[in-house]
Amino acid sequence: MTQKTVQHKTVQGAQVVGRIADLLRIVARAPEAGAALPEIVAASGLTRPTVYRLLASLAAEGLLDHDGATNTWHLGPELYVMGAVAANRYAIEDIARPSLRRLADETGESAFLSIRRGDETVCLMRVEGSFPVRSFVLHEGVRFPLGVASAGLAILAFLPDAEVDRILNDDGARTARFGPGHSPESIRANLRAIREVGYAVNPGLVLEGSWGMGAAVFDRKGEPAWALSLTGIESRFRPERQEALGRLLLEEAHRITRELRDGPGRRRDS
Repeated sequence: MTQKTVQHKTVQGAQVVGRIADLLRIVARAPEAGAALPEIVAASGLTRPTVYRLLASLAAEGLLDHDGATNTWHLGPELYVMGAVAANRYAIEDIARPSLRRLADETGESAFLSIRRGDETVCLMRVEGSFPVRSFVLHEGVRFPLGVASAGLAILAFLPDAEVDRILNDDGARTARFGPGHSPESIRANLRAIREVGYAVNPGLVLEGSWGMGAAVFDRKGEPAWALSLTGIESRFRPERQEALGRLLLEEAHRITRELRDGPGRRRDS
């Protein structure tokens, strides 16, 4: 077998893996309702027969589950098992949960933990606050490009300039999908403000009237890998309250960062 043939087979295999990963991510965006086949086809850009064949193969391996009553696809039990095993390595949820509870209790707003995955953020956890009116833009499993929503802004603000340039060089995709408030120029202006105060403010840019604030959490290498955020309606995020909310977010983000750096056995309160 020639080197060219080996390379060709490698590329073909990588393409299949990439398609499978994309389908799993698409299904994961609808953790409760599930994803219907037409939605998956539209989001993936693949043909209907190809999507169905891959979905059926994933279901046969337990990686997806098909609900015949609603004709929707859901993440399968094998992924749950894998996730439980992987949680021992990425156990930030246990560390972050008390911080989310404190944020929700002290502010009355819904508190969230998001993780950076490539050029996106994925919401991992949610703790509801006591205020009865809520924003539903953010929920477990939802993904946004970096620079969109407060968590993605908070993470993007502390990445190296070259990486920020690469991420924002998207040929206008963010602006087309999320509006003029997500142009590279607008995002860069927001990043400069975030670097000054330490936290991000999203003034209803994803959904009018739905505001959010976020603060980055750093891994042991000092890189922004997660973000805490608060979301709610506009009247709850007036300028006179933002400073207090930002301070609470930064306190909890720093607390988690310290624990990740020092380890639970060497946790410090200072």
